[in-house]
Amino acid sequence: MADVREFRDALTAWAKGGPDGPARDLAESLGARTAVLLEGLSDLAAVEALAAGRGRDLAAEGVVAVPMGGAMSVGRYARLLGRPGLGLRVTGLCDEREQGFYERGLTRVQAPPEDVHVCAADLEDELIRALGTAGVEEILHAEGDFRAWRTFQRQPAQRGRELGQLLRRFLGTKKGRKIRYGRLLVEALPPDRTPPPLDGLLAGL
Repeated sequence: MADVREFRDALTAWAKGGPDGPARDLAESLGARTAVLLEGLSDLAAVEALAAGRGRDLAAEGVVAVPMGGAMSVGRYARLLGRPGLGLRVTGLCDEREQGFYERGLTRVQAPPEDVHVCAADLEDELIRALGTAGVEEILHAEGDFRAWRTFQRQPAQRGRELGQLLRRFLGTKKGRKIRYGRLLVEALPPDRTPPPLDGLLAGL
């Protein structure tokens, strides 16, 4: 059976001007029916962690989550995945500042407005508020990042910032950190504290 990662690679090649055949063949092999457009890999890590925590196998359900490498690509990916491309249902998760790009891109493939799930201000913000700053700091401690976090807090450029905002900035200061914590923060969520945009996205799949 085809692998979702193979499909994502083929789709990326198609989006860059390559042939459409490999992506079409892999979508058929996967039984794909729904595509979830995500801005990046940290969002993908969070969505996959939430699905796994709820005992769901998205690939087996015909759902393919696609990190696009930025919201500016949403129109192109929506056309390839929806109509007149692969004909999949298209939904997505985005930051508040990217809502307009998503709504325009998905409207063009006849996706309803409720299929755009919007985080205020971004997914990291949603997760930090859901867990609380103390809860996030516990995870940083368990992961061996607490000393680096304290050092970051003491930097002159960070003085006066609200703690939640500092945590968001800290998660983006090292390559791969946002991806790792996208998974870890979701895994730490109590069942009743899932941020509404993430909860709504998964519930609608």
